[in-house]
This record gives sequence, structure tokens and C-alpha cells, in this order.
Amino acid sequence: MQSHAHRRPSIEHEGENRQAPPGEVVYEAIYREGAHELDRGSRALAWSGLSAGLSMGFSFVAEALLSRYLPESRWTPTVAKFGYSLGFLIVILGRQQLFTKNTLTVILPLFNRRGRGERSRLRDVARLWAVVLATNLVGAALFAWLLAATPAFDSPTRSWFERISAEELLVPGFGGMLVRGMIAGWLIALMIWLLPFAESARVWVIVAIAYLVGLGHLPHVIAGSVAAFYGVIAGSASVPGCFVGFVLPTLLGNVIGGVAMVAALAHAEFVGPAGRE
Repeated sequence: MQSHAHRRPSIEHEGENRQAPPGEVVYEAIYREGAHELDRGSRALAWSGLSAGLSMGFSFVAEALLSRYLPESRWTPTVAKFGYSLGFLIVILGRQQLFTKNTLTVILPLFNRRGRGERSRLRDVARLWAVVLATNLVGAALFAWLLAATPAFDSPTRSWFERISAEELLVPGFGGMLVRGMIAGWLIALMIWLLPFAESARVWVIVAIAYLVGLGHLPHVIAGSVAAFYGVIAGSASVPGCFVGFVLPTLLGNVIGGVAMVAALAHAEFVGPAGRE
């Protein structure tokens, strides 16, 4: 029979293992991921970004297919919005480069002045953002073209593509789209903050937050661009309306939400004066 002296260290060790990791550990995990991404070459980033832009198109397709096959009811849109999570699942679990994902991870190495100089880090962040954003949008446009210009899907499904595209481009004004984009960017960055130690719950974290973004019609610059580009290619939306009315304010909002509201606050808590006290 084990003595209490032998059992106690084992119990304490088990208790430590079951504790949620402290915020500093989460910060360090995301910091290292961001530093790794900043060290990657532009070609690798471009291919990964293109893959992510294409993959995000499956959010658009899944939502349309669910809307088509679910019975007509008031609750139908609530269930169909679960399809919006599919692209995020593919991109994040597949570790593809998604622009809004990087508004948190690569900003932490920029704020935290370790190793390389601030100017060097700033150039790295600008390079990564430019490459990933451009290739994400190209991938989204290619996917939208595939849906609009080929007979990949039948007419009933295509009619749902058009309806979802029209909803995405219902512009509440530049300011309204900007604020909604900020909330979306905040939520996506919080998702990335939660993932490192979510373990078996990773899928549910992604689904829950992406579902909330979709259900709230909170615009995401890449996922929403697939629907917006579809409208342009199908002839139901104009190019200026797409870029000035949707892409630009959503992009700015996503960046502000991801950087200012999450990355900056996390940095201040764990690295800034408050975190050092």
C-alpha cells in the first residue's frame, strides 16, 4: 500500500497536467509560430496563400448546398451557416496561410523586440502580408470563376450562390462594413489565440467561432471575397462595388480587429509594463 508521502507528489503532478496552460505559455507558442512564418520564403508563402484562397471557397459552396437541401423554414439559415466553417477548418487544420490568421501570429514578433531589429521585422511582416493577401485574393477569384463560368454545379445550387453573393454585398456603408470587419478580425484572432492548447477541441473552437462570424454576417476579407467575386463574374455586381464597398473596408476592419484589439492587448498583458510587474 502506497504511503501518503508517495501519493502526494503523484497527485500534485496530475493536477499540474490537468491545469490550463498560463497565458504566458500560449503567448510564447503563438510568438514562435509567428517568427517561423516570418522566416519562410516568399514562394512558399505564395503557394500556401493561393491554396488558402481556393480552400476558403468551400465555405461558400457548403453554405449554398446546405441552403439548397434543407427544408424551407425560419431556422434554415441558422443551420446552413454551419457550412461557413468548412473553409476555415480546411485552411487552419491544413496550416495554410490565411491573411487574417496572420494578423495575430506575425504581429507578436514585431512587437516583441527579440533578435532581429525592428525595421527588419517590419519588412518581414509587410512582405508576408502582401504576399499572403494577394495570393489569398487570387485563389478566391479563381474559385469564384470556377463556380460562375463552368457547369460544376446545377442551376438550383447556382441560384443559391447568387443569393449568398447578393447578401454579402448588401453594403451598410463604408463605416458599417469597417466596424463589422473589426469584430470579425477580433474573433478570428481570438480563435488563433485559443488553438495552441485546445488539443482535441480544436475542431469545435474553429467551428464555433467561424459559425458566429458567418451567422452575424461579419465580413471576412477572404471568405467573403469568394461570394463578392462570384457576383462580379456572374454579372450581378460591379467591380467598384466589390472592391470599394466590400474588400477595402473589410480588409481594414479585419486588420484593426486582429492587431489592435487582440495582438496589442496580448502583448501589453504578457510583455509590456503590465506583464513585467
